[in-house]
Amino acid sequence: QVQLVESGGGLVQAGGSLRLSCAASERTFSSKTMGWFRRAPGKAREFVARINWTGDGTDYRDSVKGRFTASRDNAKNMAYLQMNSLKAEDTAVYYCGIYIGGGSLRSAQNYAYWGQGTQVTVSS
Repeated sequence: QVQLVESGGGLVQAGGSLRLSCAASERTFSSKTMGWFRRAPGKAREFVARINWTGDGTDYRDSVKGRFTASRDNAKNMAYLQMNSLKAEDTAVYYCGIYIGGGSLRSAQNYAYWGQGTQVTVSS
C-alpha cells in the first residue's frame, strides 16, 4: 500500500516562507485528491488545503487563503504546499493524506495513509 513522507518543515521568522513536500511511494495513488492537515499543541488535526488529482481544483481554510498554495507533480508522485507570509499561528506539525471518500473533503476522517508529519515553527 501507499506510503507518504512529508518534508520541508523548519524554523522560520514570521513573514517568511517554507515549501512543504509530500512524496508518495506508489504512482497509482498519485491520481487521488491529496490533503494537507496540521496539528498544533492542544488542538485537533485541522484541514489546511487540498488539491484534486488533475491539479486544477484546490480548497483552503480561510486563515491561509492568499498565503498558501497547493500544487502537485504527478509525474514525480509529489504534492507541495507553498507557505508564504507565515504567522505564529501556523506553527504545527503538517501532514499529508489521501482522500478515501466518505463525504467532506475537509474532514480528516476521510483521509488515510498519513505520513509522519513535518514540524513548522514560526517565531515572532
